Amino acid sequence: MQTAEKTTELQQAMKIVEGMNDVDAVKALKEAREALEKEIGKVIIGQHAIIAELIIALFSRGHCLLIGIPGLAKTLLIHTLSKVLDLKFSRIQFTPDLMPSDIVGTEVIEENVSTGQKQFRFVKGPVFANIVLADEINRTPPKTQSALLEAMQEHKVTASGNTYTLTEPFFVLATQNPIEQEGTYPLPEAQLDRFMFNIWVDYPSVSEEIDIVKSTTSSYASDLHKILSAQDIIYFQDLVRRVPVADNVIQYAVNLVSKTRPKTPTAPKFINDWVSWGAGPRASQYLILGAKARAILDGRFMPEIDDVRAVTKPVLRHRLVTNFNAEADGISTLNIIEQLLAEHQS
Repeated sequence: MQTAEKTTELQQAMKIVEGMNDVDAVKALKEAREALEKEIGKVIIGQHAIIAELIIALFSRGHCLLIGIPGLAKTLLIHTLSKVLDLKFSRIQFTPDLMPSDIVGTEVIEENVSTGQKQFRFVKGPVFANIVLADEINRTPPKTQSALLEAMQEHKVTASGNTYTLTEPFFVLATQNPIEQEGTYPLPEAQLDRFMFNIWVDYPSVSEEIDIVKSTTSSYASDLHKILSAQDIIYFQDLVRRVPVADNVIQYAVNLVSKTRPKTPTAPKFINDWVSWGAGPRASQYLILGAKARAILDGRFMPEIDDVRAVTKPVLRHRLVTNFNAEADGISTLNIIEQLLAEHQS
């Protein structure tokens, strides 16, 4: 009962958030983040870092790619997030026979009852939602994968020569299974770059797995409360953009990204040895946006270099293309990022 009352009070506070100054709004956002984590924690046990990264991406207007083996609650996590936000949710199960029209929508012929004339009517697809779960996105051909490109970047879709604007906020969460690669279609770099974060979902600890088994094999059913509305989220997304950033923090992010590019003056030797292509300017942008969101979600008014470093792995993990030497040496993208962070101190 106390939880429901507290949630109601928080929802009422969020409704008047537009009347707050930015200082009060930062405090309100921190309270909202804590409430979100508490509600999600009723269903998802552990995975605190992953939940935090999803929330950062949401308020940064970014999209996320979650990678993990089956059974690690990737889909459940996304579905739970949609339940605690007052947003429209849709799920697209990507399969080899999925067509672009199955995502965007299609035109159908219908007859006007009064005139008897036939006309085309556009039926919107599942992409017309606030939170879109693209489940096992690498199971469908590139032609269908690319149907998400314009939506993710422009927040618009084009069908039959007409452009339709998607309702804000718009958040794409895609999942991938790193095993069973036979019959899959790797995402092209152009689409990978549209994802702000690449999040690896790992195995739970033994104690967490014990709690998971206890909760999922009993009759317990969690009672989730909605925390934020679409208007609240849009307001806080705008607030993230207004957060000031010191020049030295921006310089740190840009220098870090530039060092991932081989054959440049600042590139370390191991980058030249192991990387074919480094990260582009979008990586620098997402490092700063992620740092801004992380700072105000924690109740701080300006990001620090530590905030940039905290989001470096999910931002860069899918933006570095390693070469044969890295594969031969058993070096992963994560190894390269960790070595880069170790050498690139503040």
